[in-house]
Amino acid sequence: MNREDIILRVAEIDAELKRRRESEGALLNYNAGRKKHKKQMAFHKCKKRNRWVFGGNRSGKTECGAVEALWLLRGIHPYRKNKPDVFGWAVSLSQQVQRDVAQSKILKYLPKSWIDDIIMISGRKDAPASGIIDQIKIRNVFGGISTLGFKSCDQGREKFQGCSLDFVWIDEEPPKDVYEECLMRVMDRRGDIFGTMTPLKGETFIFNEIYLNRRNNPEVWCEFVSWEDNPFLNKKEIELLSKTLDDNSLDSRRYGKFSRGAGLVYPEFDFSVHVIPPFSVPKEWYDNISIDPGLNNPLSAHWYATDWDGNVYVIAEHFAAGLDVAEHAKRILEISGRLGWKTDGRGRVSALIDSAANQRTLASAKSVAELFGERGVLVNAKVNKDVFAGICRVKEYLKRGNGLPDIYIFDTCVNMIAEFTGYFWADGDAPVKRDDHCMDELRYYVMSRPRPAEREEAESIIHADKMRRIRRLKSTFGKNGKR
Repeated sequence: MNREDIILRVAEIDAELKRRRESEGALLNYNAGRKKHKKQMAFHKCKKRNRWVFGGNRSGKTECGAVEALWLLRGIHPYRKNKPDVFGWAVSLSQQVQRDVAQSKILKYLPKSWIDDIIMISGRKDAPASGIIDQIKIRNVFGGISTLGFKSCDQGREKFQGCSLDFVWIDEEPPKDVYEECLMRVMDRRGDIFGTMTPLKGETFIFNEIYLNRRNNPEVWCEFVSWEDNPFLNKKEIELLSKTLDDNSLDSRRYGKFSRGAGLVYPEFDFSVHVIPPFSVPKEWYDNISIDPGLNNPLSAHWYATDWDGNVYVIAEHFAAGLDVAEHAKRILEISGRLGWKTDGRGRVSALIDSAANQRTLASAKSVAELFGERGVLVNAKVNKDVFAGICRVKEYLKRGNGLPDIYIFDTCVNMIAEFTGYFWADGDAPVKRDDHCMDELRYYVMSRPRPAEREEAESIIHADKMRRIRRLKSTFGKNGKR
């Protein structure tokens, strides 16, 4: 190729780039400059089929939902296998919200040259932004036509039946029955659900199904996006807006956190701080097992380890109802065996247990403590059951005066995590006596330990190294402890 040919070729490339900038506009410039929204890109790169972005207002969450939908529809997704004739939905809370938010974002990023047709519910197709869109037909790069349908939750669950979809984008939190119907729509095609929302409704089913992932669904992924994560927001504007909001509103609207409401026993508990992916715990750290017994009610047992600095790690969980002592003991020994937990010369493990386990009833000649002992779990029922003192001690472990925690919970201990977030005060100085089995045996354990050391923040060379390792684990394995 001679010099003139090279100059001609460069000119052709420049012309093509200019054409694309003019035709593709906002989409071509999305995260394409020096500034990049790293959490938006993490969402796009994630291969899970049920992905959610919990973000504050103006954090960029809706932008990434709209771009994700258009990439899939056009067949140009940079991180997924693309296909022709994609059919997806954009779900909003109402048609008015659809027009003002999801529909507006789609039209912002959708080049007009890609549009094959627009079907309107109301308004004119030559001015779709001011009307309500039913469907947009988009030319797919494979030669076919993809379809984006718009749905609103106020239509009711029945309007979400019947279709087989490649994806559903849900903008803001839907009713549970609508969410479940959307899951059914993507089942046939092994499609995707992705959601973008500000969690203003508190700890609803999305909190349990997605954030806590109570069912341990390997396809669930979520990310929190705050104002600080959006590199395009002005810092002075962030500071100004922050001063106008109370603490609960700030949690939701700035940080995208689930609102907890008043009366939580452990408001110090922070999933992003205290919950960590599992790692290989040195056996020298193994300390004790703590049990809150139950037969019809759940029995809760957790395995606790303590490092050289006195930090506590909750590393394993057994939580089950409707089993007898023999079955509980069997499972406790199985988990202990997998961990390589310390035993005596006869293979028995030691544990703390509620002092009520020493009581005998008319139904049995032996106490629960004796029954456990006969089956290889030697329980110590001499525990401190002072509820208020125990709660105060747990609070000290959650957050010392210098702001650093002394307790970390493996994200596999889902029942303990759930109880932390749903443990509320009743009238007076006692918590509501419901769903508290993990909280009870946690207190037994921490009351067997000394108070957290009053260490200064300067000691934090060791602590900073520990937190770096924890952050590295989180970034490597993600929220659910899986690559």
